[in-house]
Amino acid sequence: MLTKSELSVLLEQTQEIAKAAGAFIRKERQHFNPKDVEHKGLNDLVSYVDKEAEKLIVSKLTKILPEAGFITEEGTAAKAAAELTWVIDPLDGTTNFIHGLPVYAVSIALMERDEVILGVVYEINRHECFYAMKGEGAYCNDTRIKVSQAKTLSESLIATGFPYYNFELIDKYMDALKELMKSTHGLRRLGSAAVDLCYVAAGRSEGYFEYNLNSYDVAAGALIVEEAGGKVTDFKDGRDFIFGRQIIATNGLIHQEFTDKVKPILS
Repeated sequence: MLTKSELSVLLEQTQEIAKAAGAFIRKERQHFNPKDVEHKGLNDLVSYVDKEAEKLIVSKLTKILPEAGFITEEGTAAKAAAELTWVIDPLDGTTNFIHGLPVYAVSIALMERDEVILGVVYEINRHECFYAMKGEGAYCNDTRIKVSQAKTLSESLIATGFPYYNFELIDKYMDALKELMKSTHGLRRLGSAAVDLCYVAAGRSEGYFEYNLNSYDVAAGALIVEEAGGKVTDFKDGRDFIFGRQIIATNGLIHQEFTDKVKPILS
């Protein structure tokens, strides 16, 4: 088990690694050619930028914590998940990146067995580094962040993501969106789950929900939300949101009202 001081050092090092990967991604975007895009599946896009950024991150993380395993989006790490496991999305928001839409981020989390204990999300274009370690609060660029104090859905802004290849819940999802359109300040779809979660943590929106996600999309951001005072669950109000492929994150104050609204539709 890592001590608090060891984890604190790791957190600082992880921030620097995320920023280094972000600098590489930012530089590559200046001359990126859409012809370099590959298709992993229907609308599931990847480029050499994702892969090279992941290799950079894995290499640097291996040096600072050699005993840890990896869960990575692009599968560049050969070391299986272990008691300590890094969970990495080198470029969350790849479709935005490819199209030149400036909402994408590097996401890195560290899990100790089944618990996320460290999370870093570096939003590349705004140069915002969100980070947290278990029990120590959440920060953005060295400033403590807190969730919004809005108490009702009617005064809330909600973020979401749209499915791009798994459409089994699409009709139910549209029904949920209709309900939220009528009962909130509005809905936003930014295109990066990691960024969406950090914006809830920073009080820029009151809630976020999405399905068909992977652990590397949400692990870091979920910890940051919780450490900022928010609440994170799956659609059934349980804790299976890292590997369960569905997530609801809110400021906590609207969580019951939010889940009461969408749970009957989506669960």
